[in-house]
Amino acid sequence: MPQTINVLFLAAEAEPFVKVGGLGDVAGSLPHFLRKLSNAEIKFDVRLVLPQHSVIKVEAPKPAGIYSIPRGGAEIGVEAVESTLGGLPVYFINGDPIRASGSVYSSNNKLDAEKYVFFSLAALELPRHLDWTPDILHCNDWHTALAAYGNLVKRWEDKKNRIASIVTIHNLPFLGPDVKEILEAYGVPLANTDLPDWARVMPMPLGLWASDAIVAVSPTYAEEILHEEFGCGLQEFFRNRTETLRGILNGLDTASFDPHTDSALAANFTAETLALRSKNKTALQERVGLPVNADIPLLGMVSRMDPQKGVDIALKGLRLLKKHNWQLVLLGAGNPKLETMAKKLQEALPDRVRVETRFDAKLARQIYAGSDIFLMPSRYEPCGLSQMIAMRYGSVPLVRAVGGLHDTVTDSETGFVFVDAKVKSFNDALRRALEILPSHARWEVMQTAGMAQDFGWQASAQKYAELYKKLAQETHETYQKPIEAPKRKIREERIDLEPTEGENG
Repeated sequence: MPQTINVLFLAAEAEPFVKVGGLGDVAGSLPHFLRKLSNAEIKFDVRLVLPQHSVIKVEAPKPAGIYSIPRGGAEIGVEAVESTLGGLPVYFINGDPIRASGSVYSSNNKLDAEKYVFFSLAALELPRHLDWTPDILHCNDWHTALAAYGNLVKRWEDKKNRIASIVTIHNLPFLGPDVKEILEAYGVPLANTDLPDWARVMPMPLGLWASDAIVAVSPTYAEEILHEEFGCGLQEFFRNRTETLRGILNGLDTASFDPHTDSALAANFTAETLALRSKNKTALQERVGLPVNADIPLLGMVSRMDPQKGVDIALKGLRLLKKHNWQLVLLGAGNPKLETMAKKLQEALPDRVRVETRFDAKLARQIYAGSDIFLMPSRYEPCGLSQMIAMRYGSVPLVRAVGGLHDTVTDSETGFVFVDAKVKSFNDALRRALEILPSHARWEVMQTAGMAQDFGWQASAQKYAELYKKLAQETHETYQKPIEAPKRKIREERIDLEPTEGENG
């Protein structure tokens, strides 16, 4: 019989059920690839748990449990249903706090705090109703990080708790709102921690503190968060946790993002049939109403309108480079000021700039396949998937050397890289790209080098699987010894973990 490692994988979003950002891509792909790693020696029984957001439509759901969790001297009902997706069990949790928030993420911090505290605690109770016990609890970002903290509280209360926890950081600056009063209402005590005072009541820091392992979504980002520029005030905490911190690059669903089979494209192509790609440039220019000209460098950008993404850097830089020959297609929505800034550039250069302030998955794929240069001048980028997609579709990325961009794009080989988050640095890199582009042979070498990169999930999933095995083994060994002398590298070794009533630092 193979060894089985049971993994409860929690996320706020996952394709194809609901997707808002890159987390949806990861949570929709990684569990499948982890299950595929099962072999004669080891089986990974990974199960995905999501909030049943109002936008989610579950086909033929099966009841998975009706139970309640305590809150403020009363009980809040939990309804869980089960579905499957390609053999992956998927559970959806519902209850009044989830129904009260109509969207995946709300602008109302109070609603989101209640919703995700409820979801995290309800998800911890779900396995008891499935006759199934996880070995690993895998949480993602602040929305589910409190499940790791709740798991640690259960360890205090139940000395037989053998569940190890992982928190993956997809976007550290989003630490979550103050949940002190909500946790207390749910009967979850706050602990003495070595977190900064302000962080002791926030979901992400609490989950990170309680976790057995912390994963950043790229090796460079794991290094960056040790420092003030990217650490969001938690850099000292991370430096104290380097033994449990690692970076694992996110993967890409290469079956979905495949220029050879993508039905959204005007012409399918491969690295061997790269000449066919030009039809996609023509089709993109026609679709957005730009002059059709194969010789004009076509710049593409698919991004949230957010300062993080450096949209303003690109827009300011392009305005200064208006004497150069280029076109731009920008697809994205978000910050109203950035949307306005983009629209003003379009008004100033109506024959060269097209801005679409919306989400359009089909147009995004057409931009990847039709643009010559793909712009990602991010101020920070934990991993990034767009640069991977762009390379796979033959668009040469121009990126800032941060996070996953640094790990995936090699300057002058697969793309163009600049260091400083400044307009001049961006423009210098873009000038280099515009100088090389007319040299078709050299450009094709860069395109084919990018298309040859393997960004599939296999290698990344294998690294997660090794981490699962390590944590499961450490947990097993711990519980072969007296509880008073735990081996696990969590905060038991560093500070008093006994919960203190009302402690908030």
